[in-house]
Amino acid sequence: MSGRRLLVVGAHSADFVWRAAGAIARNTEAGGESVVVALSYGERGESGELWKQEGQTEENVKKIRHQEAETAAGAVGARLEAFDLGDYPLRITPEAIDRLAELIRDFAPHVVLTHPDKDPFNPDHPTAHAAVAQARLLTSGAGVESGFRTAPPTEFLVFEPHQPELCGFVPTLFLDITGVFDTKVEAMRAMAAQQYLQQYYAERAGHRGNHARKVTGDKAIRQAEAFQRLVPNVVGRL
Repeated sequence: MSGRRLLVVGAHSADFVWRAAGAIARNTEAGGESVVVALSYGERGESGELWKQEGQTEENVKKIRHQEAETAAGAVGARLEAFDLGDYPLRITPEAIDRLAELIRDFAPHVVLTHPDKDPFNPDHPTAHAAVAQARLLTSGAGVESGFRTAPPTEFLVFEPHQPELCGFVPTLFLDITGVFDTKVEAMRAMAAQQYLQQYYAERAGHRGNHARKVTGDKAIRQAEAFQRLVPNVVGRL
């Protein structure tokens, strides 16, 4: 598992922290490399605490959110790529698809993580999913020799949304993050503009840890993150 490359794409700058910081930290711990893409900073729809400050500006909110995301990414050992496409609504341009596809070709990730394709409460999350799915397909060349530069096929998973039942999210994989949970907490604390989510996702990790214990019988698992595979994984034996 060492040397694996993980690409995590979020609609907003904090999405990777809540949903996949443990996965990134585990990848770093195993000697892997991770890149986090923030398609926007969430400056309009996900920075309410910052807008309470008198005289606040959109550019200053972006600056703060960038600093928070860089700190969080650094805590889990990832590199941050900020596209700054704007939020609510997030609009994906052809140039953004090209940029994301080129990043995939250059980085050649083994695993790609992003949002599910449904979210009845957040318009940006399905948009991000569609962009990642398109860019990933463009880089694979449909799995055959092509007249353009391709990247090897990747595993494709979605991370757990805030309200999984309403987003059609059904976990097919639990990742034990017990050993790196303190690192995830550090990353979550860096996202001060959304402090209200820190307790929620700490508790969610505990819930998923409980589920993982029941699946495995491993009583040492205390926290976990949940993911859903979108394409089958291939194994040599069951």
